[in-house]
Amino acid sequence: MTKNINTKRRSFIKVSAAAGGGMVLGFNFFACKEESKLPEFVAPILEEPGKWTEMNGFLSIGDNGVVTIMSPNPEIGQNVKTSMPMIIAEELDADWEQVKVEQAPLDTEKYQRQIAGGSQSIRFGWESLRKTGATARQMLVQAAADQWGVPASEITTDRGMIYHKASDQSISYGAVASAAAQLEVPEEVTLKDPKDFKLIGHRVRNVDGWDIVQGKPLFGLDIQEEGMKIAMIVHPPAFGMKIKSMDDAAVKQMDGITDVIRINVEPEGWNPQWSDVNAYPELAVVVGETTWQVMKAKKALKVEWEEESPLENTAAQKDLLDDMLMNGAVEVARKDGDPDGAFAKAAKIVEKTYSAPFLAHNTMEPMNFYANVTADRAELVGPIQTPMFLEMTLESVLGLPKDKIDIMMTRMGGGFGRRLYGHFGTEAALISQAIKSPVKLVYTREDDMTQGTYRPMYKVLYRAGLDEDGNMIAFHVRGTGLPESPIFANRYPAGAVDNYLAENVKVNTNISTGAWRAPRSNFIAMAEQSFLDEVAEAAGKDPIAFRLELFKKAEANPIGEDNDYDAARYAGVLELVKEKAGWTEDSGLSRGVSAYYCHNSYVAQVLDIALEDGLPKVKKVYCAVDCGIVVNPEGAINQIEGGIIDGIGHAMFSEMTFTDGKPDQENFHQYRLIRQTEAPDEIEVFFVDNGEHPTGLGEPSLPPIGAALANALYQATGKRFYDQPFANQIDLLG
Repeated sequence: MTKNINTKRRSFIKVSAAAGGGMVLGFNFFACKEESKLPEFVAPILEEPGKWTEMNGFLSIGDNGVVTIMSPNPEIGQNVKTSMPMIIAEELDADWEQVKVEQAPLDTEKYQRQIAGGSQSIRFGWESLRKTGATARQMLVQAAADQWGVPASEITTDRGMIYHKASDQSISYGAVASAAAQLEVPEEVTLKDPKDFKLIGHRVRNVDGWDIVQGKPLFGLDIQEEGMKIAMIVHPPAFGMKIKSMDDAAVKQMDGITDVIRINVEPEGWNPQWSDVNAYPELAVVVGETTWQVMKAKKALKVEWEEESPLENTAAQKDLLDDMLMNGAVEVARKDGDPDGAFAKAAKIVEKTYSAPFLAHNTMEPMNFYANVTADRAELVGPIQTPMFLEMTLESVLGLPKDKIDIMMTRMGGGFGRRLYGHFGTEAALISQAIKSPVKLVYTREDDMTQGTYRPMYKVLYRAGLDEDGNMIAFHVRGTGLPESPIFANRYPAGAVDNYLAENVKVNTNISTGAWRAPRSNFIAMAEQSFLDEVAEAAGKDPIAFRLELFKKAEANPIGEDNDYDAARYAGVLELVKEKAGWTEDSGLSRGVSAYYCHNSYVAQVLDIALEDGLPKVKKVYCAVDCGIVVNPEGAINQIEGGIIDGIGHAMFSEMTFTDGKPDQENFHQYRLIRQTEAPDEIEVFFVDNGEHPTGLGEPSLPPIGAALANALYQATGKRFYDQPFANQIDLLG
């Protein structure tokens, strides 16, 4: 495959070799972090080369053949810090055992889309990262050809070595890297045919794995700098309240306390970014020498609060959504055919509603950020999914130009969308600026769980009209939520039903919300796929056969032009999981099926449960995935398994509720997460091998699993589950 890169010349930067040793080059697209330090029985300890050539973003080759690859996006456990360098190393034909991985800081001049969100890192970086490796390889080959006086077309490469078989000559990348760096960047590069991949598609261990198990300092909470203070915030106890006054006299006298201040992260005239979601912009802050001293002082601080907007209660919120769903102002998102006429003619109508509560993110590592802000520079280090947007906010609130703001990303102990919203980085910077000292802001679990930025609360109404033969002739979905509707109007079954209507109803809330792993999809997939199961039963059809009928119609004669899925690929994962699970065989267990498309990928699942002492136990989940080429099956399987377990746990157990605007759940003794014994006994994953470019993988396995669970529960109990968390209705299993 030949790729012309002439139109991309401005995004490719090559700098001349420094001190004659090695080579570095990179495409202006992405960046990531840390050395790979694995035990000797896993990989050799790499020696530092005597000479490097510093160039820019992605690829450096030392004189001893060691290759350093800069991997792009923030690492939140999705394993991009391993998979992105693998893509470069594949096209470079590097020896993976001679590769080190490092993370670049935020640099919007060199890199683009330094974001961990939307499961799009590999998809967006695929072509650019491949070109980076392929261009370096071609230049190394040309340097060797010039040295040997042979045609470059006769040269081959393998594992960091260059060969000319006709003259029986070979040389390492390191030996010609300096000469290669002097060459012109080629106008065209040839990318490998996927069938020739040697590294991509093979299981590769996490490059940070050994450091993680050794407890090496990789995370934001690990940061320790000389002169650093510890800061903690105090925000209002309820949504709808703000600080009226505070008495800090006693706190200032406590051991180790150096400052008690108030900050406003939304100063007049600031330029907010989409990521600046925060229910409490004005905060009280306690600063001191140690975490324990600050925690004690924070509890002792006397703050008076006043009501600013309504104090919401969960019961009232649910009633509001019920009313708005039926009587609120409706926005038509899509309409095909004549839904009203079709429903009027239907032989049978199925109508159901589904709901889900607010959810907290609850990352294992609470929010934290280090900041050192002086009059002319800001240095920040911490776990952030959107560093480039944090930089824009800091430019606005600190009054510093971007070139005076340095942001370094640490590995994150979980994100799930929570760290898309960088207010905690802004808070750390403003605290440092105010106290004129480096500071590490640390949230307690209670701070994080009660601050907001939750998964929205949702409610959706479905109706389906069937003719006398059990064919679905009409479909209607209306969704609402606090504060958004969960509906994707152009997703399945849009395009598969002649008469289709999708409607949204918006409802406002003062509770701050944001993206939660697989936004909107995390709920609507459960609702949609649970409903389709019930419609299939009403039609007297097998639930998989019923779905496949609709896919075949969407493939052969799609309705509308805006359907955002490929019906054949969608049907493909359903057929695959049907085969692998032995759907038509008697497993002796209660089974549920679900299939969903999001983040450009297709997932189908079959979940098997048994009732043990009247309670459901997930025995096995079969999961078929079409995400195109799988770069690293090791990380890919981990992602899918994690999404499945996470989805089961939240569908079954988790919720945030409110009394007079105050969160009822503040820590894990009140907010229920899945426990180890409640995870599936077994998860088996199957990938569709179709050679398509890679698509999203960090989120797509979570949305459908809630419906597979609900449908299996129905088979086990004869009762349908419409409202999350299902555990609230677990007495129905009696």
